[in-house]
Amino acid sequence: MRLAGPLRIVALVVTVGLTWIVISILLGGPGTGFPRIQQLFTSPGSSVTAEPRARKYKCGLPQPCPEEHLAFRMVSGAANVIGPKICLEDKMLMSSVKDNVGRGLNIALVNDVNDLLKFIRPLHEGTLVFVASYDDPATKMNEETRKLFGELGSRNAKELAFRDSWVFVGAKGVQNKSPFEQHVKNSKHTNKYEGWPEALEMEGCIPRRSSAS
Repeated sequence: MRLAGPLRIVALVVTVGLTWIVISILLGGPGTGFPRIQQLFTSPGSSVTAEPRARKYKCGLPQPCPEEHLAFRMVSGAANVIGPKICLEDKMLMSSVKDNVGRGLNIALVNDVNDLLKFIRPLHEGTLVFVASYDDPATKMNEETRKLFGELGSRNAKELAFRDSWVFVGAKGVQNKSPFEQHVKNSKHTNKYEGWPEALEMEGCIPRRSSAS
């Protein structure tokens, strides 16, 4: 019975000692504040430095264009709901926000075949032509219109049909077919939207026309 008092004292000392050791471990040692406790309440992801966002260049391109090249990005309309976009050298030329797009062929809000021919025929040599379809690019095109687009470098203008999606960059006086063209046929088997194919997106760098040429 006489040992009960000393044993209680020893047990108390051991308990206090263990408590002190645990507290020291959690606090990270003298003079270090509360890093260990903070770590317990900090999620693993929050301690990792966030990766910087990928830098975007002109018109949102992932890489800059070489010197003497023009950056462009264009998106055809989605069905008859979302209008097309045409960006050149970081300047939005056409978009629904600018309220200067319309159904048909978006070159400059031209949808009438006669106006379209008047617009294309007098182009100067080397003039760049950006075209993005919206809803239906083909209904009001005739053979002469298709031929003129072919002369601007298009491979697909002659095949355009009702509600196809089409984006194209050509130039007056080109000798070869343009590498900047995409075309998706309107097909009930592959259409993304009911009655319309998917929207097309195209971007790249176009060589500037040499002043000496």
